[in-house]
Amino acid sequence: MKPVILEGSGITKKFEEADTPVLNNVNIELYDGDFTVIMGASGAGKSTLLYSLSGMNAIDEGKILYNDDDITTFREKQKAKLRSDAFGFVFQQTNLVSNLTLLENVAVAGYLNKKRTTNETDEKVKQLLKQMDVAHAMDRLPSKVSGGEAQRAAIARAIINDPKMLFADEPTGALNRRNSDEVLSILQKLHEQGQSILMVTHDMHAAAYGTRILYMEDGKILAEMKLASMIKDDLKEREARIHEWLTSLNW
Repeated sequence: MKPVILEGSGITKKFEEADTPVLNNVNIELYDGDFTVIMGASGAGKSTLLYSLSGMNAIDEGKILYNDDDITTFREKQKAKLRSDAFGFVFQQTNLVSNLTLLENVAVAGYLNKKRTTNETDEKVKQLLKQMDVAHAMDRLPSKVSGGEAQRAAIARAIINDPKMLFADEPTGALNRRNSDEVLSILQKLHEQGQSILMVTHDMHAAAYGTRILYMEDGKILAEMKLASMIKDDLKEREARIHEWLTSLNW
């Protein structure tokens, strides 16, 4: 059994304008080395659950344990340190700073964390940008690169501090298929290297890169599907299995 990295119990979240909770007594465990995917229709609570587990959203009831500490009790400074030290984030929009180059965007996140010296951070940044296949564009501003290049730089920024968990909220939602596949391939390679990932998506093609899929509906996790780590050329078969599974859930 893999170690549990992050555990949520009884997670409930309500919005004032909604009649029903967006998260309704959710229990979830995230395991070391898993590529977990959350799927479900719009409004099911997918992104809200991701942001709650990462400490970015407050919850109304329940506990979220990281290293046996309930992060719902943390002060904002403690949460910010946790997100800097242990968690990485990739969003649908890259949120890169517009007047900084790709290299500078990644480097700033490393400098702020202070895990390494400035020289060590600079070397790590260049290594990551090369790994993300955007080294050729490291001195360009975000407005001067493609959406796929910008998102790959955003992934480099997310992992510059060696996060224990990488949170990805619809990371391919704003990309075309070619750029999406490049981003998903990078996430898959990171997973192969041991990175734990939690990704939200509505796209079966993207979900096929995961090893564990959770299906949400009306603020609850209703079903789970496990997949082996992806091997070359089995993507279509994985998509077909996910489609059949989701169809059985009337999605």
